[in-house]
Amino acid sequence: MTAPVLNYAILAPILIVLGGALIGVLIEAFVAKKLRGRIQISVAALSLVAAFAQLIHVRFKTSTTAAIGSVTIDGAGIFLEGTILVLAFVGLMLIADTDNFTAQASAIPGSAEESAAIASGKQQTEIFPLTLFAVAGMLLFPLASDLITLFVALEMLSLPLYLMTGLSRRRRLLSQEAALKYFLLGAYSSAFFLFGSAFLYGYSGSLSLTNIAAAITGPGGNDVFLLLGIVFVAVGLLFKVGAVPFHSWTPDVYQGAPTPITGFMAACTKVAAFGATLRIFYVALDSAQWSWRPILTVIAIITMLFGAIAAIIQRDVKRMLAYSSITHAGFLLIGVISLNRPGLIASLFYLFVYGFATLGAFGIVTLVRDSSGEVTDINRWTGLAKKSPVIASLFALFLLSFGGIPLTAGFVGKFSIFTAAYSGGNTLVVIVGVLASAIALLFYLRVVLLLFFSEPTSESVSVVIPSLLTRIAIGISALVTVVLGIYPNLLINLVTSYSFFNR
Repeated sequence: MTAPVLNYAILAPILIVLGGALIGVLIEAFVAKKLRGRIQISVAALSLVAAFAQLIHVRFKTSTTAAIGSVTIDGAGIFLEGTILVLAFVGLMLIADTDNFTAQASAIPGSAEESAAIASGKQQTEIFPLTLFAVAGMLLFPLASDLITLFVALEMLSLPLYLMTGLSRRRRLLSQEAALKYFLLGAYSSAFFLFGSAFLYGYSGSLSLTNIAAAITGPGGNDVFLLLGIVFVAVGLLFKVGAVPFHSWTPDVYQGAPTPITGFMAACTKVAAFGATLRIFYVALDSAQWSWRPILTVIAIITMLFGAIAAIIQRDVKRMLAYSSITHAGFLLIGVISLNRPGLIASLFYLFVYGFATLGAFGIVTLVRDSSGEVTDINRWTGLAKKSPVIASLFALFLLSFGGIPLTAGFVGKFSIFTAAYSGGNTLVVIVGVLASAIALLFYLRVVLLLFFSEPTSESVSVVIPSLLTRIAIGISALVTVVLGIYPNLLINLVTSYSFFNR
């Protein structure tokens, strides 16, 4: 029996994050409660920084595989890993404001036990190792080059998110309902993914993406198995990215989860899920595009239009941003169906800038409160610019980036995606994408008008003074959105240099 060669140096970024998560578990077991918070934040931050430093070291090595070929390290994978780590670090700054999390998750909402936990000043510091476990799964997901590793990574990133969704400090029942919905629907999507993997194995006789690609181009197998495998695997992936018709969890989970967790999920999970989606369709299923490309085209069109139209009627700002994220999932699917190098480059750029705008937007939401806590009713944000012009301006900046207004990074991302689709002959998708962008811009501008050109009402809210870490997170997000909108080549040149998938 030959011992497996894992190549730990290449896997080091993932292993460092996992190590930090395990240290966090030990801290929960052995460190005094009053010291846990600061220590957990420090361990989590150091883990992400160390993982990124190791990734920079690996970046200059040639593309290779690790863990007996189940993980592929290439240019696109390294860029996706770096994006996840940077976004996770910024998201950690928002999560560090533990006032957003319940004092004791095991207590029944509204019970005397919960009141006693709040009065005692308890903190649910388990949130930090859970975050690291989720990040480790996200790092592995876009690198996995066989279906079993993909499934393991999918569960590793999903299970902590199910738990964190139910940890909101306020509106506890809504938070727990969101967690239950996310868990049940996520379990179904995982089952679909596993079922599709079985069909692809039956078609190709292998779980490796490269062997599946070779089977498609080789002498025929059972095409029914291939089609069923593609459909079921796509269902699992489309659920994670929030594409229609697998989107129903998105608004409820975004609304019910603690807002920092919502931002973390919306940014980092989308990068990981689309990274895995790009790898599967660009590497394994490229030669079978005749079977899946029409389906994904229809899904992309419906997703863009549905998300944009549904967002118009939302009155809760978190639900509005949820439907906005569905629209952006449709835009990103354009990069998948483009199936060319410009489409891949545009998708990676889009994921990076969208992630920062999302973290910034949800960071702003955490600051708008009344005596009962966070306020997400958009009508109560009326005239916010009169009370806090800086916060209103930053929120408007992120919304305009989502809308694709020039001189923001969102404009460059959309332009790149549409250009790649047009060069690939997908003119219809481009037309629908531009139409969806115009519809989406309507509700973004409606919010901006509400903030700046309306008078505050008696039910208007106030803005709390953010913590230092929250200020830094929002500031970094705003800086990235503006700088990459004016000088996009700073990132595009990097993406172009490293954006490739290896078979």
